[in-house]
Formats: sequence, structure tokens, C-alpha cells
Amino acid sequence: MIPVSALAVSLGRLRLPNPVLVASGTFGYAREMAGLVDFRRLGGIVPKTVTLNPRAGNPPPRTAETSSGLLNAIGLDNDGLEYFLANHLPWLSSPEVGCPVILNIAAKSAEEFPRMAARVKGLPGIAALELNLSCPNVAGGIDFATKPDLCRAVVASARDACPDLPLLAKLTPNVTSLVEIAQGAADGGCDAVSLVNTFLGIVIDWRRKKPVLGNGMGGLSGPAIKPLALRCVWQVARAVNVPVVGIGGIATIDDVMEFIVAGASAVQMGTVNFYNPTAAATVIDQLPEALATLGVHTMAEAVGLAAKTWQPLA
Repeated sequence: MIPVSALAVSLGRLRLPNPVLVASGTFGYAREMAGLVDFRRLGGIVPKTVTLNPRAGNPPPRTAETSSGLLNAIGLDNDGLEYFLANHLPWLSSPEVGCPVILNIAAKSAEEFPRMAARVKGLPGIAALELNLSCPNVAGGIDFATKPDLCRAVVASARDACPDLPLLAKLTPNVTSLVEIAQGAADGGCDAVSLVNTFLGIVIDWRRKKPVLGNGMGGLSGPAIKPLALRCVWQVARAVNVPVVGIGGIATIDDVMEFIVAGASAVQMGTVNFYNPTAAATVIDQLPEALATLGVHTMAEAVGLAAKTWQPLA
């Protein structure tokens, strides 16, 4: 029998009770899921992205279903950092939640990241910061994660502003070489990289001769992107010496374990929360059996097993 303690994982300095987190933008600020989910069982919660100042977001329509996926262009609609700290963080820090909270922050300039990091320095209730360097549906949203040097500088500035708080860098797949960007984040001092944010896409209403989304393009998530996200995790985990958090189309225990053996130390479940908010809890219940199937006793032993055992055919 595999004990619950064996499910714990580490992302650099960040210790999680298990590897299953809920992704930013899909779980609200967690209050919306109260009564449906026992938060204390989760590996962690990544609340909806917060920016320094309030943002109205993009014009509607903001979402569109696609084949096996969801296209969204929300545009980081939120009430700003100070509102979050005053109105959401106290509840997220309460025993009612009882799991690690990773604050996801985004910025319109490189200078805003260290400013926000410094503002939350030392505040109770925040286990780590996830730097959203990769939102594809706001102007300049992926600028910080398209060049290794720029990514390194932004991560380093946030780390210097808040040295005691673990940092995750959430990266975009919409680049030529994700490995180089991830290396830049690692060189900047991040504790882990979150891979990946959504893939840039568009849906066209041909009868009306216009894009469906009010913003035109948006970010594609859900099962359609899973093989692509898995490839990103596989490549980065094998090339960059930093823990990886896998994101993209994860809905079942099989999805989770594919990312784990590919090299992810943890995962975030996103789009599935819209139609099955209890999916994360279900998967967590199934983790011990999955470890037993692999013949290992801890989650740490399962990380990267495929990369360690597989050899390409000559």
C-alpha cells in the first residue's frame, strides 16, 4: 500500500503534497468551486491571473469551442493586485482551503514583474509565484518568453525582488525553440517552468466572414493540444536542469501519468475544470495505483521514467 506521503513532490524550493494542481484561469479564485471540491486534497491551486492594475479584458465573444478543445481570448480580466490581496488572499489563506496557493501574475512591462513580486514578499498564504510570461491573447503577452535573454532577465528581476518565494515561469509554446527559452528561465533562477500556455489559434465564421472571437485570435487549450504540450515537456525535461510542470489537455489519470513519465514533476489540470471540476480529486485518488503499476513507491521515482528507459530505434 502506497502512503499518501509518497505522493509529495518538490519543485525546487516548493513542496507540494501531491503533483496535481488546478491551472490558472480555469478555477477562478477557488470560491466558485466551494462545495464541489475539497481543496485540502489538491496539490495546489493556481488562481486566475492577477495584474498590477485592473484589466477589463477583451471584447466578447471570449470563448469558442473547437474540435476537442476550447479557444479563449479572455484578456486577463481581473480587478488588480491590491484587490486580490484584500479580497481573495485572506480566504485562500484560510483553513477552508488548506492547500498551497501559487499566485499567477502577469505584467505589461518587464518592470512590473519585480514590482508585483516585491509587493507580495513575506505575505502569508502565498506558497509560490507563477510568472505568466506567455498569455497569447493580450497585446505583448508573450513578449517576455520569446527570447532567452529577456526571459532570463525578467525571472531574475522577480527573484531578486522576492528572493524567498519559489518562482515558476509559465512559458509559451508559440516560439521556435522552447528549450532555449526554458534554459533562459532556469538561468534567471526559477524553481520550475510551467509548460505550456495555450497555442495561438483562430476560429472563423465563414458565413459572416469574420472571426468568432471578439479579439480575433485566442489561445487553444483542451485535449487537442495534449500531444503538443507533452512533446514540449519531453524536450525541455531532457535538456534543461529544472523541474517541469506539465499543462495541456490533462483530464484523466492516464494523461497525468503520461506527463509524469515524460519528465514533469507536477501537472496542472485546466480546461477539464469547466466541465468536470472534480476531475483533479478523482485523479489524486488514482495516483497510488498508477505508481504501483509502474513498480515504484514514490512520485519522485516516476518522474521521467520514459526518458530514462526509452531508446530510439537505430
